Amino acid sequence: MPWSNQSGGGGWKGGSGGPWGNGGGGNQGGPWGGGPQRGGGGGGGNPPDLEELLKRSQDRLRTVLPGGGGNLGAKGILLAVIIAVAVWLLTGFYRVEQDELGVELVFGQVAARTQPGLNYNWPYPIGTVYTPAVTRLRETNVGTQDYVTSRGVSSNDVPQESMMLTGDENIVDVNYKVQWRIKDAVAYLFNIEDPEGTVKAVAESAMREAVGAGKIDDILTENRAPIQQAVLKLMQTTLDSYKAGIDVTNVQMQKVDPPTQVIDAFRDVQAARADQERIQNEAQAYANKIVPEARGEAAQVLEKANGYRDQTIAEAEGQANRFLKVYEQYEKAPDVTRERIYLETIEKVFRDTDKIIVDDKNGNGVVPYLPLDKLGQTGRSTTGSASGAGGN
Repeated sequence: MPWSNQSGGGGWKGGSGGPWGNGGGGNQGGPWGGGPQRGGGGGGGNPPDLEELLKRSQDRLRTVLPGGGGNLGAKGILLAVIIAVAVWLLTGFYRVEQDELGVELVFGQVAARTQPGLNYNWPYPIGTVYTPAVTRLRETNVGTQDYVTSRGVSSNDVPQESMMLTGDENIVDVNYKVQWRIKDAVAYLFNIEDPEGTVKAVAESAMREAVGAGKIDDILTENRAPIQQAVLKLMQTTLDSYKAGIDVTNVQMQKVDPPTQVIDAFRDVQAARADQERIQNEAQAYANKIVPEARGEAAQVLEKANGYRDQTIAEAEGQANRFLKVYEQYEKAPDVTRERIYLETIEKVFRDTDKIIVDDKNGNGVVPYLPLDKLGQTGRSTTGSASGAGGN
């Protein structure tokens, strides 16, 4: 018999506390040590202490077997072993939460992947279960370090992570965060030792490469989105080459500034460039206003010139046609035409002038002329004088 009831104490043979050394709460805790926790980071307790269970079972059996405190028989030992095995098997139950995926190992080999709910696997040391949260979105900050204070969560800058050299040999301080999740639980658990550290190191390396390929003006202003996409793509390629089982979903640059020692000078430069752009925009707006107006005035002058040209040509052609028509009539009746032309010319000349007509055919050579326009002016003057006298 491997153990006996010595001195009424019911201890293990030799008084050593168990067949594997110190029992009942020692460092070994059983034939295989304490073993990993169930859940592999997802939760769960240590397996029960088998020595303690066997000792309690032995004490209980003594009370029911014939002979009271006598030596245990073979049946009692067998019953105790069966109870211990049953309790050990019951420790194989485990629970997977909604955002987790269970990964079962049997003798160190991946046996199955289990969904959320109550599941069972061989207890330790035959089986082990890990339950990583595969749907939870994780964040890794680079350039800052969070810490908890009495007022809440605060952060400190980490210049060793955020200071980077640009392609035009300037220094820039970049703080950014990376969002990622697990896409392959088995690769995530067993292909890399420190997932969080690996993601941070890969993010820092990718950002330094992207920033080193650009200029500081692009990084400080409008070129952030392409840099973020380049960092995400480079990170994903690197992590896939490691077979890390990680999917990078987003890279966001939070603060991009020059070093603190020269930030004032950089701001002055940026202000000067902003003024330059503003002045250029104002000049362009003025040019956009003046040039169309000048073109409109030029088109107006050109149209007037074309109109004057067409008018002059038309008048000249009309006069030429009129002259030709008169000439045709002149050829048919020269005397009559000559007299008519003469009369029309005299009419034009004397139309608006005071006239004195002299006719040599009469006796004295002077023909009386009645100035009707003068008579009209004289009549109006007389009427006005009479009205003034009556008023007085």
